[in-house]
Amino acid sequence: MKRTYIQIDGVLYEKGSEPREPAAPMVMPDIPEYTSMIDGTRITSRSHHREHLRAHGCIEIGNEMPKHYDYKGIPDAAPQQRKELIRAQFDAMTHRQFKAALKADVDRVKWNSRKD
Repeated sequence: MKRTYIQIDGVLYEKGSEPREPAAPMVMPDIPEYTSMIDGTRITSRSHHREHLRAHGCIEIGNEMPKHYDYKGIPDAAPQQRKELIRAQFDAMTHRQFKAALKADVDRVKWNSRKD
């Protein structure tokens, strides 16, 4: 069986036999001071941060789990209505806008049909 070693402060320990740190509670440090983007006040602590968000009806985002919604799809229009809608969109475009849209579609088709 192959042995695995870990080096801690220049000393090799066999994996699993390395010295353990003493069991102690983990303490989260306070947040550094910052200026609020809501109203420009100085926020000096984590509790002040929470109170400030609550007072302005805001929430902190970034750590929450994303919500997944069932995609219902786009309601399908009747083929004739779809044709009329597309025709109206083309009629509302300038020649330059039409050429740019056409070029973008051609480029997209070329890019998606490349064989690597």
